[in-house]
Amino acid sequence: MVLTAPPVKARGLVKRYKDLLAVDQIDLNVNAGEVYGFLGPNGAGKTTTLRMLLGLIMPTAGRVELFGRDPIREGARALDGVAGFVEAPRFYPYLSGRKNLQMMAALDGGGRSERVDEVLALVDLTDAAEKRAGAYSHGMGQRLGIAAALLRGPELLILDEPATGLDPAGIRDMRVLIRRLAREGITVLLSSHQLAEVQEICDRVAIVRSGKVVYEGPLADLRGASGQSYRLHTSDDLHAADIARAATGIHRLVVAGPELRFQASEADAGALSLALGHAGVAIYTMAPTLASLEDLFFELTEGTATGNRQPAVDVTSTPKATQ
Repeated sequence: MVLTAPPVKARGLVKRYKDLLAVDQIDLNVNAGEVYGFLGPNGAGKTTTLRMLLGLIMPTAGRVELFGRDPIREGARALDGVAGFVEAPRFYPYLSGRKNLQMMAALDGGGRSERVDEVLALVDLTDAAEKRAGAYSHGMGQRLGIAAALLRGPELLILDEPATGLDPAGIRDMRVLIRRLAREGITVLLSSHQLAEVQEICDRVAIVRSGKVVYEGPLADLRGASGQSYRLHTSDDLHAADIARAATGIHRLVVAGPELRFQASEADAGALSLALGHAGVAIYTMAPTLASLEDLFFELTEGTATGNRQPAVDVTSTPKATQ
């Protein structure tokens, strides 16, 4: 199947439930061959948006095209080349993983039964294929859901929170699987409320808050707009803070207990370390940190008319010590 129109194009999507505006004028642009993250806190409107993309619910306003086809007007035909799951995949718990897939393949037709072994291998479930689906771990169930989607040979795979409830090993396995699918040419749109979950695999993201897209583009560009965040611990943090305030390119300096936090380019952070050394202040730690979604949202909304600076989601920063 050769599909030349963009995998996903949404314009002005709105979904209102009486007095609740769940989705507010969302635009999305997913390009062929990319892993696209739809990122935001729980309750931000991600799942509602995915349901509208797949034609499962009617938008109050706006338009969706999947490879140029409107799922509301064209129904199931618009989903040719599209597969995935919204919320959690469901299976017959008393049937084996293989039997579940064989039943789905038979219902779908088109020779898909011949692909059951192939997709089981793709998601690393060959050894557990004869096990009852009800006895699968949560991570195995998520992978079986992806296997069911892959039966259709999709060009576009839509996954709603695929790593939710997984332990660290399961999250790692899910990342590896999504990377593998992307290398095989499948466009992946995945939603998540965890920045760390998607930062290593997504080419671009749309960040949504309170039903609105507040950023669309590469995460690296978003963080780079205000510089890398750093944490700094020295032999004299108060003196270090004075030096940092006088230095060029040091922003958002905060004294946080036994350390300083600030934003700067790599070059300006290096210049600060030299200035501290010349002043006789020993650096115990200067570590870049992963900006939290809360920090990123603050950057996006600073100076806007709404003035809304409520924390969007709680994601713990992960320092990578360099000294």
